[in-house]
Amino acid sequence: QVQLVESGGGLVQPGGSLRLSCAASGSIFSRFAMGWYRQAPGKQRELVAAMSSGGSTNYADSVKGRFTISRDNAKNTVLLQMNSLKPEDTAVYYCNARHSLGVDYWGKGTLVTVAS
Repeated sequence: QVQLVESGGGLVQPGGSLRLSCAASGSIFSRFAMGWYRQAPGKQRELVAAMSSGGSTNYADSVKGRFTISRDNAKNTVLLQMNSLKPEDTAVYYCNARHSLGVDYWGKGTLVTVAS
């Protein structure tokens, strides 16, 4: 069992930066693929960035070159560095942990608002 807690959301101006954090506990962190998803009002939840247990990454086309996912297994933490933020990045961002056995765990989300 994994518990995930996101933090770092807030209000930022277009072009600004935020760093989201996801703190995990309850299991062997390094065995999980980790990801960030987001959901805007009226939209489907979408993958933003993911990192496998081996360190490979995957990004949505809309955030490539602007967002970076990283993980620190020793600290049981996953980060999402978001640069050059756009209004369309406004969403609730969710941390996800996925075990190879097929179990998904989700945080409760943190709101990111990009607006002037």
